[in-house]
Amino acid sequence: MKKVLLSSIISATILLTSQALRAQTYQTALGLKFGGYENGVSLKYFTTKDVSLEGVLGLRSHGVVFTGLYEINQTAFSVAELKFYYGAGAHVGSIGNGQYQGIGTTNYTNNSLLLGADGVVGLEYIIPKAPIAISLDLNPRLELASGPFFDLAPGLGLKYTF
Repeated sequence: MKKVLLSSIISATILLTSQALRAQTYQTALGLKFGGYENGVSLKYFTTKDVSLEGVLGLRSHGVVFTGLYEINQTAFSVAELKFYYGAGAHVGSIGNGQYQGIGTTNYTNNSLLLGADGVVGLEYIIPKAPIAISLDLNPRLELASGPFFDLAPGLGLKYTF
């Protein structure tokens, strides 16, 4: 009898814990992204429990860039609210005259098309009992249209989750 009661308590605890963990995730997030080269608005949408699509409309000195990313999300360090994510995507945009420092210096003398490949690796913390997520990531980017030009930009995100 004691074994049945103990098994029932353990099963109920696991079931309630898994329901609580599931309640702390989100489907969609809208927020701000602050990066090494662009600052802008981001939208993240989960297509499945572990896969998300993220779009960032970034403004930079004399330009605008749209970045689309496909991301894989996993629990980090066995903390339900902390997610590790990585992925890849592409960007397209336009930039005006200026000198830009990445890993090397690039000069743009006319309006130029920006088109290239992007990566992302980072951590996101979902604040318990609040609709807020904070992320910190690295975004390696290879500029192809006006390059080749490579940079590695850090990013800080603050998102409202729903």
